[in-house]
Amino acid sequence: MNSLQLFNNKKETSLLIILLIFLAFFNYFHEYFKYKEFKTEEIYSGTFQIVNIYKKDDFFVVKLQNSNFSFFTSLELLENLHKLDYIDITFVTLNIEFIDYLKGFYSKSIYHEEPFSKPSIKTILYDKINQIHKNSKISELFAALFLAIPVSKQSREFYTNWGISHLIAISGFHLAILLFISYWFIYLIYFQIHKKYFIYRNIKFDLLLISSIFAFFYLYLTDLVPSLLRSFVMFLLGILFLRANIKLLSFKTLFLTLLLILAIFPKFLFSISLWFSIAGVFYIFLYIKYFNNFPKILSIIFFNFWIFFVFNPVVHFFFYNTTYEQLLSPLLTILFTIFYPLELFLHLLGFGDILNDYIVILFDYKFIIFEKESKLFFFIFYILCSILSIFSKKFFIILNLLLLIFNINIYI
Repeated sequence: MNSLQLFNNKKETSLLIILLIFLAFFNYFHEYFKYKEFKTEEIYSGTFQIVNIYKKDDFFVVKLQNSNFSFFTSLELLENLHKLDYIDITFVTLNIEFIDYLKGFYSKSIYHEEPFSKPSIKTILYDKINQIHKNSKISELFAALFLAIPVSKQSREFYTNWGISHLIAISGFHLAILLFISYWFIYLIYFQIHKKYFIYRNIKFDLLLISSIFAFFYLYLTDLVPSLLRSFVMFLLGILFLRANIKLLSFKTLFLTLLLILAIFPKFLFSISLWFSIAGVFYIFLYIKYFNNFPKILSIIFFNFWIFFVFNPVVHFFFYNTTYEQLLSPLLTILFTIFYPLELFLHLLGFGDILNDYIVILFDYKFIIFEKESKLFFFIFYILCSILSIFSKKFFIILNLLLLIFNINIYI
C-alpha cells in the first residue's frame, strides 16, 4: 500500500500553518509577559542552576538558568563551584531587551550566596560518572554523551578540531540507541502480558508508545536539549504517521517538526544546536533523495563523507577552527556507532573506565589549527541552493560544486 502524503491539498496546509501561528503568538506573548514581569525590578534575585563554568585568569564566567531564562555572569574564583549545583544570586536587569531575554544575556552580579546542591536523578548519575572517571576530560565527555551536560570551552574546541562535535551533542543517533534498548527491554516484559490480555492490540505500536514515554523522561532529564527535542518530536510524528500510513521521510515532516518546536518553545529560535540539528537532517534527506540507489556497502562510506563535506560550509560560518584531522570525521563517525552503545553497556555494567587509557591518547593529541570561514554572501547562496535542491536537481548539482570548491579551498 502506498504511503499517503502529509498534506493532501493547500487548504490542509494553510489550516495547519494558521494553527501553528496562533500557537506561536500565544507562547511568544506569554514569554513577553514573563519578560515584563522580570523587568519590573532593576535588581533581580533568584535561585539558579549552574549549567556551565568557564575559567578565566582570576574569575569564573558561569552560565546560570532557572525555569524562565538563562544568563551569564562573572563570579570570583570559588573552590566549591560545580556544574548542576544551585546558587542564590542577585544581578542587574538594566539594558536587557526582550530578544536578550529569549536567547540568553550577560549581566553583572552584585551579590550571591554560597553554591549548594540538590539531590536529583541527574546529579546522582553525574556524580557516578565522576567517580568512575578520575580524568576530568573523560568524565566531562561521558557526562555530555549520557546526560547532555555542556562541556568546557577547551573541550568544545578539542571536539571541533577532530570534527566530532556532532557526536558529542545528544541527538537522533543517541536517541535511536536508547529507544532500541528500551524497545526490546519492554518487549521482554510486555510480550506475555500482550499475549494474555491485549492480543487484539498492535504490539509494535504499543511498544513504540511505551518507549516514547521513556524517551520523554530522558528528554526531561537532559533539560530539553534542542537537538534531542528535535529527534523526539520527529519520533512522535513518526509513530503517528506510521499509524496513519503517512510518508515519514519527507521535507514536510522536517518542516513541521521545526514549526512545532518554534511555536511551543520560542527561545529555541536562537538555538544554534536546534538549527544545526535541523540542517543535519535536511542534508540527510537530500542524500536519500538523490543517492538512494547507491549500493548499500558503498553508501555507508560515501554517506558519512558527503554529509561531512556538505555541512562544512555551514559549520565554518559559525566556527572557524580548521584542522586536517577533521578529514577523519567521517571515519570517526562510523566508529562512534560502535563506541557509543558499547560505552553505554559498559557503564551500565560498572565497567565504564575500561577504555579510558585509549581515550586519553586522543586528548593528548596536539593539533595544528588554522582559521577558515564561510563568507556571508557565499553562506546565503549556499543555503539558498540547498533549499532549492529539494525541487530541482540542477541546484543539487550546483550545491555539490559549491561544497567541492569550499572544501578544496579550506584543506588544500
